[in-house]
Amino acid sequence: MAAFDHQSFLNNLSNRPGVYQMHDAKGDILYVGKARNLKKRLSSYFRNHLDSVKTAALVSKIADVQVTVVASDTEALLLEYSLIREQKPPYNVLLKDDKSFPYIYISTDQEYPRISFHRGARRGKGRYIGPFPNSYSVRESLTLLQKTFQVRQCEDSYFQNRSRPCLQYQIKRCSGPCTQEISKQDYERDVDRSIRLLQGKGEQLTRELTNEMESCSAVLNFERAADLRDQIGHLRNLQKNQYIEGGKGDVDLFVVRSKGSLCCLQMLFVREGRVLGSRNWFQRRLIEQNDEQFEELIVQYYLSQEAHTLPKEIVIEKSFEGLDSLEALLSERRGSAVTVKTSVRGYRKQWLDMAVDSAEQNLRAKVDSNDRYTQRLQELSEVLQEDSMIKRIECFDISHSSGEATVASCVVFDESGASKADYRRFNIEGVTAGDDFAAMAQAVKRRYTAILNGEIARPDLLLIDGGKGQLSMVREVFDELQLSGLRVIGVAKGVTRKAGFETLFELDGSAIADLPSHSPALHLIQQVRDEAHRFAVTGHKQKRDKARRSSSLEHIDGVGPKRRKALLQHFGGIDKVKKASVEDLAKVDGISKQIAQVIFDRFH
Repeated sequence: MAAFDHQSFLNNLSNRPGVYQMHDAKGDILYVGKARNLKKRLSSYFRNHLDSVKTAALVSKIADVQVTVVASDTEALLLEYSLIREQKPPYNVLLKDDKSFPYIYISTDQEYPRISFHRGARRGKGRYIGPFPNSYSVRESLTLLQKTFQVRQCEDSYFQNRSRPCLQYQIKRCSGPCTQEISKQDYERDVDRSIRLLQGKGEQLTRELTNEMESCSAVLNFERAADLRDQIGHLRNLQKNQYIEGGKGDVDLFVVRSKGSLCCLQMLFVREGRVLGSRNWFQRRLIEQNDEQFEELIVQYYLSQEAHTLPKEIVIEKSFEGLDSLEALLSERRGSAVTVKTSVRGYRKQWLDMAVDSAEQNLRAKVDSNDRYTQRLQELSEVLQEDSMIKRIECFDISHSSGEATVASCVVFDESGASKADYRRFNIEGVTAGDDFAAMAQAVKRRYTAILNGEIARPDLLLIDGGKGQLSMVREVFDELQLSGLRVIGVAKGVTRKAGFETLFELDGSAIADLPSHSPALHLIQQVRDEAHRFAVTGHKQKRDKARRSSSLEHIDGVGPKRRKALLQHFGGIDKVKKASVEDLAKVDGISKQIAQVIFDRFH
């Protein structure tokens, strides 16, 4: 195919703002970008000497560029965001964590309100405190509240059925409202103080508690004074760790640090002057358009969240072209002004320094972890005497409970570690309950049929969690598919079933020399095997729990919610429905004799 004629393309290009999409010779998307001046931006890709090898690699693959002209840079930002989310171009930076923010929920409409973790739609009656940057920050705050004010966090069903206080009361993590160990007035006071603490009024609350402690001491109520002293101690620790003197307001701070091709985006989350926590994302720098990629990340982050979670102020390290458009876009989304600052002093500078330190530490840890992983891959390649380094590993495992809800897992590790986007689960059907060998054969056949069809990349090494029996089934599948040239290793647990005592088998059943327990190659095999086991068990539990939550009546044609309810009310339970005759079933309102026969046939 002829090379892309960039000169003719640029000659006819507009100077207006817009979005461009780069495609390869197959028509697949490579990269999506936006520009205030399309001609100026795209011309920078086709210079004689590019500063970045990565950008040059991108340009060498371009066979076509499509542009969309828009009215403003703000519209370009929105369109770029939509296209990146929809098309997921390989050369764009993509934020993989798009969960909604977590909150602390206080059910203030109850006699004894509950404080709990909440994520998702805010439909409940009560107060929502947040948002928090991640679930860890919420759990940490809930633990602090338990220690300080002892407001209940148990489920309502548990709370309503207590006849005596639970262990949380005994260890002073709950004041025991379930059995009226605390008066309603005192409990409401503790709930109010919990809310004020979460709203950032820690200093005011500390002064109030100090005054109350002194009053209790004056009237010789030393037990209450000691409780207040402990509460003040918890609050002092919180202020020491999460507050900077003079700090106030709601601020998000972003910094970027990179080493080699790895880039860390660090976000510090400040609400009411309190540092609630941080988030970080690691990305591969695929092209050297750092300002553009940084802007992409911020837009992706905020447009994937609810509008009310946007802060009044965002702090970044340096300005870039299009900053005013970003401010306008976020302000429009929030419904009030959002300011993006690049030069800060005082407590904001201290917060920014905290974000920089966190980014640098996280990046060092990630690079060290990647280096250790690469060393393990090299060691494994040498142990298995492979001509070239193993770059892609797959591992299968089976999970079930006495044959119920059998699930097979397939996890994938590539050069960067776990590739979770490539993980797959297989619901096993049509095999004898508890037959792990047949289940393994079914999963491997389904997976490698897709690999032979070119739908999935072929691995360099296949690991099977099991011994000779599982390997014999894999060998039969490979013979049926006429698949050869793939290294397969069975990982069998030793007699003690402890890590470090595994036995490794080749596909033909021959044993591989035992690896010492300190071998990096063995550690990598254990890591991949354990991940496959975790993924299989998680899938099995989800499938089993879903089956147990559903009624066996749900899968009968013609029996909808109303008829299910009528049957259960008439007979008093599913067991009696199963034992009922056709005549008895037909006596239920809404159940004809024909449907009664269908229900009877289903259970008999």
